[in-house]
Amino acid sequence: MLNQAVSTRTLALALLATVAASGPAAARDAGFAQAEWAQDYAAPAQMQVQRSSTPILSPQTTAATEQMVERYRDIVARGGWRPVSGADRLRVGSKGPAVAALRARLAVTGDIDANSGNSGVYDSYVAAAVKRFQARHGLSQTGAMSMTTQQAMNVAADVRLKQLEINAVRLRSYSGNLGNRFVITNIPAALVQTVENGQVVTLHAAGVGKIDRQSPIMNAKAVEINFNPTWTVPASIVKKDLIPKMQKDPNYLTDNKIRILSGSGEISPKQINWFSDEGTRYTYRQDSGADFNSMGIVRINIPNPHGVFMHDTNTKGVFGDDFRFISSGCVRVQNVREYITWLLKETPGWGREQVEQAIESGKRIDARMTSPVPVYWTYITAWSTPDGLVQFRDDIYKRDGVNVPSTLMEPTPVASADTMSQRTFEPGDEEN
Repeated sequence: MLNQAVSTRTLALALLATVAASGPAAARDAGFAQAEWAQDYAAPAQMQVQRSSTPILSPQTTAATEQMVERYRDIVARGGWRPVSGADRLRVGSKGPAVAALRARLAVTGDIDANSGNSGVYDSYVAAAVKRFQARHGLSQTGAMSMTTQQAMNVAADVRLKQLEINAVRLRSYSGNLGNRFVITNIPAALVQTVENGQVVTLHAAGVGKIDRQSPIMNAKAVEINFNPTWTVPASIVKKDLIPKMQKDPNYLTDNKIRILSGSGEISPKQINWFSDEGTRYTYRQDSGADFNSMGIVRINIPNPHGVFMHDTNTKGVFGDDFRFISSGCVRVQNVREYITWLLKETPGWGREQVEQAIESGKRIDARMTSPVPVYWTYITAWSTPDGLVQFRDDIYKRDGVNVPSTLMEPTPVASADTMSQRTFEPGDEEN
């Protein structure tokens, strides 16, 4: 449970900074004296984002989020925050009214100490505060302002409050016993947590479903690890992706080592009329291989009615992007070796050494887990941790029912060995 005094103190600092930047008239309108608040609430020494070991799905997170709802109700009641403008190009060394407005905005949400220095200079305190804000909103932590960061800052306080209220209800729905060991995939955050004994053990960036091919909200169990898998292309992706790609590039299947199989054996792409429906009559299977197979070196089997699963990828550059909504419904996992080693922890004969040997063999090897691990694919766009740090993410699938402007922009694909999204498929909406 959050400490009420700490929350009040942080809020007081935020409101004090806003009033100080706005002048005496604003102080009178707010109905309190700056001097009184400055005397009662000293500034914290540091304001940094620390990685929380508290799982997103936990009683502690639920309680902290409910406490944050009350704090944001207070912020909204006091007028929220003023939007910033012209701040998207500010950097360390910038000066002027835009910097003062930025400081005031950061102070309202406790990202900067109100007593951190000259209100008109973009100094190291402002850069650290911007990093903190970016971390809380799932953005690249550059410490420099950008249009994306400015847009996130300008989402109104009452909208953020509604997000918190909606997600507090979602979090309460997971109040039961989730298991001693389990996995959380938070889709809006494009993030995977492994949890054991109530603590986060490993944390992984993820690639999740596109807006028009969404990852489902579901509960499942990880039951098997498939090393060096082949991939049979689902019929839906054959129609949506494979045939159009072959119409543009006749060498696509050959370059990506995807074979065409019929009842009588393998056939050549040159035998098919790609501008007809002939291509839909065959089975397409991609060879195993870390460099080209869309599932990379491993697939995690989580049986479910949606036919989706978790897997590695041959395009790991996506994990460095803010926008990671790029799959056809499955979830790609960063640092998958660490992830599957944790999953196989209770399966005899499967330590890190055996995992590495299976991968390096290049052969299809299946490891059936002795104890299936619960896997929860969730949709949490706002939550708070027990230390009072509140997180927000874009409502990418528009499930919150509030008008939250999207701040993340889909990156322009770049032709490189690690960003081949224009040329490769993603395991999709069904499993063959």
